[in-house]
Amino acid sequence: MTPARNLSRRSVIVWGGAGAAAAATVALVGCSTGPRSGNAVANDTPTEIATLSDIPVGGSIVVMVNGKQIVLSQPESGTVKAFSAVCPHQGCIVAPKDKELNCPCHGSRFDASTGGVLEGPATSALPAVAVTVNGASVMSA
Repeated sequence: MTPARNLSRRSVIVWGGAGAAAAATVALVGCSTGPRSGNAVANDTPTEIATLSDIPVGGSIVVMVNGKQIVLSQPESGTVKAFSAVCPHQGCIVAPKDKELNCPCHGSRFDASTGGVLEGPATSALPAVAVTVNGASVMSA
């Protein structure tokens, strides 16, 4: 059996800090946004997230893309706009209503064709999300 060691407070702090730094480095490497190699496969291929017939002309829907909710609106036939569905005020998910997107938490209203604020308390627009239309399919970009 190994005898117990008396460690100074300084030793514990130094070694604990080194361990925390190593753990942070490992965590950051795991979150890298650079190109992936080895067995991991990057998903850079556009995928269908809706069809034009899913989105009413003059209206919008909320869909899930890569774990995030986005709004798809079709202000005119064949034209699709996409925005984050997360209200910039306090993070609630907006709901489509006619030509608007309404935040159920605090009453902010957004234009479904531009993402712009129609009424606060939100002070910034919904961030745009890149999508493309390919025939009748709405594709992630």
